[in-house]
Amino acid sequence: MTPLAGLLVVDLTRYLPGAYASRELQRLGAPVVRIEPPGGDPMRATAPAWHAALNAGKESVVCDLKADDGRALAQALLARADVVLEGFRPGVSERLGVGPDDARPDAVYCSITGFGLDSAHVSRPGHDVNYLGWAGALEDTAPAMPPLQIADLAAGALGAVTQILAAMLAGGGARLTVSMTHGSHDLVAHRVGGDPLPKLLTGGAACYGIYETADGRFLTVGALEPKFWRRLCELVGLPELASRQWEPRLPELERVLASRPLSAWLRLFDDEDVSAGPVATLEEAAREFGSGVRRTAPPLGEHTEAWRAEVR
Repeated sequence: MTPLAGLLVVDLTRYLPGAYASRELQRLGAPVVRIEPPGGDPMRATAPAWHAALNAGKESVVCDLKADDGRALAQALLARADVVLEGFRPGVSERLGVGPDDARPDAVYCSITGFGLDSAHVSRPGHDVNYLGWAGALEDTAPAMPPLQIADLAAGALGAVTQILAAMLAGGGARLTVSMTHGSHDLVAHRVGGDPLPKLLTGGAACYGIYETADGRFLTVGALEPKFWRRLCELVGLPELASRQWEPRLPELERVLASRPLSAWLRLFDDEDVSAGPVATLEEAAREFGSGVRRTAPPLGEHTEAWRAEVR
């Protein structure tokens, strides 16, 4: 599906949230022009594989927004854009001459921020782990670090894409602000009134967890429904555990699952009505669920002169 074909996205962001958001808009058919500083998006150096994965097929235009000619080129691009993404701290885009008033009135201008515009932390710097910490999302797992940038990708990038698409359906002309901290809190806000069990999602129930196997691999168990839990207990030879699924730990189950390699358990469960699976490596997951396509991002500034000529 390419419902955004022909609608130009101009991406002024740096690092992960904006790059992921504009990649999702690109997947829906929109051409994306990234405006990068003279040194490029820092992600080019700090995470080149991520940068390539998220920016393949986009165009790179270098603009020094502190110089008159760079600012003029960026403003000319904004005048063409149907969607503008930016991720500066509030007020910075306006000072650089690429704020909401510099975009077309009918464009959708979306700011991805750490804390929104009305928070006491509006000018505070931060990254994913900071936003998740402020949002209460790390309460159950600290000091363990999350393996995924939830604030950047879910609250920031996908939150922005959702609002942008809604604004476009409504006819455009919107000025949007996405707060990664507010969005991250929204992902856990349903728990404020209390959980069914303490730390249900992080080891609070034997029927929902991760178990080590004999070869040092791990098996996921998500047997929340009694029928799934009961069948798992039968298959591993512990039917007496069927009534104990909500206990936090079952050492008997841990010992049994640790007695065989992961592959043996997967074979046993394969044709059964059991909610269990592997902790796959990234390579294993890519082979089964990935697209198999590996493309490269454009070199820094590859499309600068072409756009200078286009907007002259």
